[in-house]
Amino acid sequence: QVQLVESGGGLVQPGGSLRLSCAASRIIINIYAMGWYRQAPGKERELVAAISLSDNTNYADSVKGRFTISRDYAKSTLYLQMNSLKPEDTAVYYCNTATARKSDYWGQGTQVTVSS
Repeated sequence: QVQLVESGGGLVQPGGSLRLSCAASRIIINIYAMGWYRQAPGKERELVAAISLSDNTNYADSVKGRFTISRDYAKSTLYLQMNSLKPEDTAVYYCNTATARKSDYWGQGTQVTVSS
């Protein structure tokens, strides 16, 4: 059974930090490249960070230098450390495989709101 449970979102002021967590099925996190996605109101879901099985990482230009993706195989957990947050980072954040499609299973996501 697929498990993708995101947590750690909240309301933060511009310039602040948050750390998102994703509890994933062990089989998923151990054999797939993983990614963090976000969907802002009225916009398409976008991939913002990805990590390969060899822990190579890639980031969208909009978050490069501010966000860090990592995974803990022992805990079957994916993380997204978000620093220097901006209002435009406001979105619902989801984790999934790095090649997930709209039609694939998605968790509930976690809301991140950056506002003063």
